[in-house]
Amino acid sequence: MGFSKEKIGMVGSGSWATAMIKILGDNTTQKDILWWIRKDADLQYIKSYRHNPSYLSAVEVRVEAENLYLDAKSVVQKSDIVVLNTPSAYLKDALKDVQPSDFKDKIVVSAIKGIIPDENLIVGEYLTRKYNISLENIVVVGGPCHAEEVSAEKLSYLTLASKDQGNAERVAEYFRNRYINSIISADTFGVEYGAVLKNIYALAGGVCHGLGFGDNFLAVLISNAIREMEVCLTAIDPEADREINASAYLGDLLVTAYSQFSRNRTFGHMIGKGYTVQSAQLEMNMVAEGYYASACIQNIIHRYHLEMPICNMVYQILYRKQDAATEVKKLVSKLS
Repeated sequence: MGFSKEKIGMVGSGSWATAMIKILGDNTTQKDILWWIRKDADLQYIKSYRHNPSYLSAVEVRVEAENLYLDAKSVVQKSDIVVLNTPSAYLKDALKDVQPSDFKDKIVVSAIKGIIPDENLIVGEYLTRKYNISLENIVVVGGPCHAEEVSAEKLSYLTLASKDQGNAERVAEYFRNRYINSIISADTFGVEYGAVLKNIYALAGGVCHGLGFGDNFLAVLISNAIREMEVCLTAIDPEADREINASAYLGDLLVTAYSQFSRNRTFGHMIGKGYTVQSAQLEMNMVAEGYYASACIQNIIHRYHLEMPICNMVYQILYRKQDAATEVKKLVSKLS
């Protein structure tokens, strides 16, 4: 299947957005790449040197100078496929000048693994309500896929989920190359909520590691986490054809819980070591999506009357300022 000279716009300039720009650049399918850069200094540097000075600075990015923008609205308007790739907390600001009409007849790809904090909505739901984008025109990107390994061209897999399998395949064609394989799924809610939940579980694992727990306990924690995830996803979308052990769910959970590149694990480790939330955020200088997701997922827990002790533990530590060691001790008796 081939599509000639479509325009693909990237809204976001962090590490994952930069890695996806690399994936697109290394794909041989004919297309134009447009890129919204948040900071003018970064845009000027990329224009001159073809490297993002702030994220994955060793990666060469193949975007023409005239296709770099400080204006997200222009990228959305000029693109056939729009990829949203900012931290969830910053998406509303990035799209502040964009109108629903700007998204008309476009495929919108969410590469954001988080919940819009003050809306308590996953990105797909937010786009539907705010911009009147149909679910069929939304494609969700799932992992497991760390930006750092993509930049090193280590073999990785992406899951692309959409209610319209044709749109998922259309996007997947651009996100395949010699080191990226793409998997197609119809489970948009499951893939997106699963990506939100795995960040919370990785954060929990980091807390436990920071408190001195070892790999044996972490294995028990994560095996319980995947069962807890399945309970939640089944409540949200019970009719979906979903295999919880697939790479978009269990695979993404494992890599986020164990990898040295995991921001959420790192954030949790700092909390376990005694950092406050604020000091951990300042020292990391990067967004750990699990922090915002922990508060938002409480609405799901209450709405469906779910038993999710790991998510509840993380919430108590982060938002109720409960002692981490005490909360983990309470959790221990609930694991199996």
